[in-house]
Amino acid sequence: MLDNEVDMLSKLPDDVLLNIVERLDITEVARTAILSTRWKQIPAMLSKIILTVCSFVPKDGRRKLTSDDIARANTTMLKATKSILESRSGSLYTMDQISMRFYLGDDSMFFAQTVANTLATQKVASVEFTIFTELGKHCTSDDALTYGKKFMSLFDSCPNAFGGLTHLHLQNLRLGESYFPKFFGTCKQLEFLHLWRCDTGHLSLLEVQHPQIRELVISSSSLQRVDLKWVPKLTVVKFQGFQSPDDPFILGYVPLLQTVSIINTGLSWHKMLKLSELLRKTAIRNLDLNFRSEKIWVKPEGRKQLLPVFHKLSLVNLFNISEECDLSWTMFILQGAPILKKLCIMVRDHLCEMIKGKRRYMYAYSEEKDKGLEWEPSAPDFKHHNLAELRIYGFQAEEKFVRYARNVMEAAVNLEAVYLHENPGCEKCKPCLPNEWTLMETLLIRDKINKGICSNVGIHFPSRGRKY
Repeated sequence: MLDNEVDMLSKLPDDVLLNIVERLDITEVARTAILSTRWKQIPAMLSKIILTVCSFVPKDGRRKLTSDDIARANTTMLKATKSILESRSGSLYTMDQISMRFYLGDDSMFFAQTVANTLATQKVASVEFTIFTELGKHCTSDDALTYGKKFMSLFDSCPNAFGGLTHLHLQNLRLGESYFPKFFGTCKQLEFLHLWRCDTGHLSLLEVQHPQIRELVISSSSLQRVDLKWVPKLTVVKFQGFQSPDDPFILGYVPLLQTVSIINTGLSWHKMLKLSELLRKTAIRNLDLNFRSEKIWVKPEGRKQLLPVFHKLSLVNLFNISEECDLSWTMFILQGAPILKKLCIMVRDHLCEMIKGKRRYMYAYSEEKDKGLEWEPSAPDFKHHNLAELRIYGFQAEEKFVRYARNVMEAAVNLEAVYLHENPGCEKCKPCLPNEWTLMETLLIRDKINKGICSNVGIHFPSRGRKY
């Protein structure tokens, strides 16, 4: 297309054209610049620059990426980064977001320096780095130490770039003990931090003191404990797998904390966590616990112990409770959380992920998944006045499921709806799951639950889209 040949698309107003272009992959955006003079100006007008190295790697899913593949992808992405960001020099358009996802390597400092140059001349509301490592789950301690040294070299070479970050995702790093204080001191604008397999040594301590962090995610960590000493704006904390036999974190000054999410595969040596002690000095609103179809690692407690930390709790999700376990122990949540509005439970043995056979013994998996869950209600005539919705995923027409649904319906006097879902499964599991319930089966389940109790609660079967 010649410059003086303007097609109908190019005649669109700037805001409409931008809305269209910002829905494209950044590589496609770069290609539009060669269409005409009008289109050449588009990259300089974008409010969001999202560049990921995944757009530049070979699309052959039959083989693993090599070191050469990664190096070439980084180099190609770096050229695109410089082209797009340097084209904005002197641009009058504001930039809401820069997101860079690249591999840690010898050329990483050029990504950081390019972003630092942009930040020196333009105001950007949100700046995000996601730094991948060539090795993922198979990274050894020695590999993590090597990656840690590379990251520290990158960090020290471009403090201005890291000082402007609002979001940072890191993986497979073992850093020096004194490095995290320096890291938090430099990254003063950081609001979101995700550390995946990052530590300062096996079963080490991580202290967090930061004025801006709002969300902290610690995944697959070998840290012994994370001490959230002073994080005044923290609202969300997520722990996804921990090796410590003790409490995985300590909550210090976190006055705005609202959401706590813990995912863990409970092994035989994991202690039973007491939520009243773990969540002390807080009043959270949302609680997510995921047991990964293994040992239950939270200890039921009484109302007196839980009320100080549960008195504002309104939403609880209990995911992947093993099918071997009874459900009556979860009633302690109701007794400790007087204003709870919604309770969601998922019961399933995720067979495509669970460890089986002799390997369970080798890796200290617990054979008694509900050991230590003995619980007695503090008052046999207990009533809950605020629960409005109960959802059970993986519901089965067995006595323990029916009994549990009845117990909740009898206790929650203002309950509005119960949703009973079949096992959702994943794409691998679905072919092995039984057929969906028939209409007759849903009617029988309803009758079993309602037998002998007076209730106007609507019982829904979402997989069939019917209400009874």
